[in-house]
Amino acid sequence: MENRIIELETKLSYQDYTLSELNEVVTHQQAQIDQLETSVQQLRQYLKQQESSGLARPDEETPPPHY
Repeated sequence: MENRIIELETKLSYQDYTLSELNEVVTHQQAQIDQLETSVQQLRQYLKQQESSGLARPDEETPPPHY
């Protein structure tokens, strides 16, 4: 019985450690996701400003005469 309790306590301790490590990973990944979402939003705003600047997109421009 004593050995079984020690084994269970050991497993519980390992699971607590693993859970703590996983929590750190998830927290770090969420921070990265938040940062990437902010970057994407900024890029969207930048592209909207470029569209309204009056300049044609490169694929809309006529090729130069030497083509």
